Amino acid sequence: MNKDILEGEWKQMRGKVRSWWRKITNTDFARIAGNLETLTDVLQEKYGYTRQQAETEIDKRLSAYNANLSNDITQPRQ
Repeated sequence: MNKDILEGEWKQMRGKVRSWWRKITNTDFARIAGNLETLTDVLQEKYGYTRQQAETEIDKRLSAYNANLSNDITQPRQ
């Protein structure tokens, strides 16, 4: 599911991703282009994460992002 979120929402998520991982540059964003594997690689390069650490961090952030999207949809407007 997180792979689908990243690929489908990449353009909308760029600001959020930038707030999560400030070391990601515009060049990195163009390289990632919504690809989960490439994001994992970039986090390993920029932050020195192991592959498992990068995958765990991505999963945590995308799960929270997805939960917030779900809450936005189900919350009535006031």
